[in-house]
Amino acid sequence: MQADKLVLMGAHVRLEELERRHVDALVAASAGDRELYRWSPVPQNRAEAEAYVDTALAWRDAGKAVAFATVRLADESVVGSTRFFDLERWAWPAGHARHGNANPDVCEIGYTWLARSAIRTPVNTEAKLLMLTHAFETWQVLRVCLHTDARNERSRAAIERIGGKFEGILRAHRMAADFIARDSARFSIIAAEWPEVKARLMLMFEKTRSYSL
Repeated sequence: MQADKLVLMGAHVRLEELERRHVDALVAASAGDRELYRWSPVPQNRAEAEAYVDTALAWRDAGKAVAFATVRLADESVVGSTRFFDLERWAWPAGHARHGNANPDVCEIGYTWLARSAIRTPVNTEAKLLMLTHAFETWQVLRVCLHTDARNERSRAAIERIGGKFEGILRAHRMAADFIARDSARFSIIAAEWPEVKARLMLMFEKTRSYSL
């Protein structure tokens, strides 16, 4: 039996678990803006969106990921997607405080993309705040990892801006959106850094919210 769906609710955005009912909305969100998604694997038509959702659901069922539709509360429209993935549960020995914990010990946040109408709004900052808060305060993970195409300077700067620490370049790490073996810039946030990162994100959120008023 399927467990209750995870929903992360903010003031401007709701992250609800991705389902097949979101397919048409994903296609609408990404329509007509291929250059915006140069570095990201974003579904551009119905067939691609169906495959995108089916993969996300298969990863969920395998316990490897939790994917979300990003819903803007102002108009209840789907404006993108994001996910937790590479959920790792370590083999802690009996007697350890984390032994038997069903939550992941570490995870990655990625597969994040937004419609142009949601860029430079509070949506992305609040979504990151919601996800990192859930990871560190509910799951109590030890590390959140973030990767981006090494060529994507905009994404690298954005991750550093929220407090991600650059760890290096992983060569030929994943398939890129342009179907080559991409190098990935690797960043991470660890539990000890979370209070400072959270304070920074909250300040960024307040600034973006004031700009949108």
